[in-house]
Amino acid sequence: MYDIEEFSAIINAPESAILAVGKIMKKPVVTEGDQIAVRPMMKVTLSCDHRVIDGALGAKFLRRIKQLLEDPVEMLL
Repeated sequence: MYDIEEFSAIINAPESAILAVGKIMKKPVVTEGDQIAVRPMMKVTLSCDHRVIDGALGAKFLRRIKQLLEDPVEMLL
């Protein structure tokens, strides 16, 4: 929306976490076959209040977001 690649969101009380989503950009990546290919990439940042949310739980949440973005059909299941 604002043409931002990445940013860190600040938690406001009484929030326990906030998700920051950057724009989709084409980036070179190494594929499973060790080839270089251009793929759409997006940076996602999760800011957590560690008094409320354990960092491991936040990491699991981000991993699930990644899985759903890479395979959106899974959201329908």
